[in-house]
Amino acid sequence: MPYVIASACIDVTDKSCIEECPVDCIYEGSRKLYINPRECIDCGACEPVCPVEAISQDRRVDEEDTAFVADNRLFFTDVLPGRTEPLGTPGGSQKTGPIGIDTPMVAER
Repeated sequence: MPYVIASACIDVTDKSCIEECPVDCIYEGSRKLYINPRECIDCGACEPVCPVEAISQDRRVDEEDTAFVADNRLFFTDVLPGRTEPLGTPGGSQKTGPIGIDTPMVAER
């Protein structure tokens, strides 16, 4: 997974990264944003515009945020609360609009 959004995004969701992303791979949960690892092209455009520095490459995530690497992936591969199937790879967040739910790890924080 090229880029990950970690804990600093929780309850901030500035969305500057969404506006900057050339492939529309950043999806909106309820309290946090998530990067679809199958849609991200690893361009890095999102990282410098994040005002809280929540975005980094998966191999450069701060030690206290390493769980967000797997959690970001689970947002797309697991069935989230209130949904009947995984989000998968829908082809861009403009197609889905805000998802409005988070992974259990983020929801419990």
